[in-house]
Amino acid sequence: MKKVPSRATKKSAKSGTNTQTVREYETVLLPSTSNNYLTLVHVPPEIAEVFKSEGVKRVVACLTSDIGEHEYQCGLLSVGSGNTGIMINKTIRTKLGIFEGTRLRVRLSKDESEYGLEMPEELAELMRQDEEGDRLFHALTDGKRRSLIYVVSSVKNSERRIERAIRVIEHLKEHGGKVDYKRLYNDLKVSQRFEE
Repeated sequence: MKKVPSRATKKSAKSGTNTQTVREYETVLLPSTSNNYLTLVHVPPEIAEVFKSEGVKRVVACLTSDIGEHEYQCGLLSVGSGNTGIMINKTIRTKLGIFEGTRLRVRLSKDESEYGLEMPEELAELMRQDEEGDRLFHALTDGKRRSLIYVVSSVKNSERRIERAIRVIEHLKEHGGKVDYKRLYNDLKVSQRFEE
């Protein structure tokens, strides 16, 4: 894989005709220094600083290895000693055939989406029909909204996403708009129908 220097280029954003600055660089997949993340990719300080100066906390990352490419939404994480990184889960690592020490190309751009994750159609439709559920969901912090979106979207089957969406909205109503993650995850595990 040829070394690609860190640079900023203009490319069309997927969502429209506007152009946005895209940062690209080549790096190595590293083990995390935190117990919370399995593996990560460091973001060069000069690129992290540009995003930070623009108030950007979430990005769309496109990772390219020798066998493929994967694009996903993620947060810019502080990983100690003033460094910044992005997390890479096992599913992405397997798809790209990468492991600690593998070189890969990284392309980062500001995440322009409303939630920082793709809203599952099932949850969006439920909120269109449930005014109180919609109000409670949108009163949550950005991070809590993302975590509930992930809860719903993390199953492949549409019927199960519908069931999870219903359970999430019921949970918000039962708890006055607050999220009790332990109770919510317990409710999801109790029923066999929520298993992937």
